[in-house]
Amino acid sequence: MWVSSPTKMIQGGFHMRAVITVVGKDMMGIIAKVSAELLKYGVNILDISQTVMGGLFAMIMLGDISGSTATLPELAAALNELARQNGLKIHVMHEDIFESMHRI
Repeated sequence: MWVSSPTKMIQGGFHMRAVITVVGKDMMGIIAKVSAELLKYGVNILDISQTVMGGLFAMIMLGDISGSTATLPELAAALNELARQNGLKIHVMHEDIFESMHRI
């Protein structure tokens, strides 16, 4: 089923999704801290990929934000504060914006 709104059909229901990227110096607990912050706002992690290259940590997550207790800007602000406290760079964007930026 094709959906032309900011939602995607997943397992019979509509879900709004966000792409979350995290970059910074590798240290213990980055995934746990970001995951805990997402849990606090009701974001379900659908997919995650991470790597460490030469001491630098890079992660991309796909999160279901349809049940979030925060708006996307509020979630981004909370993650930016977490990033500031831990010397990271965290970016959050709606999946549709991400897709339109990378469409050929």
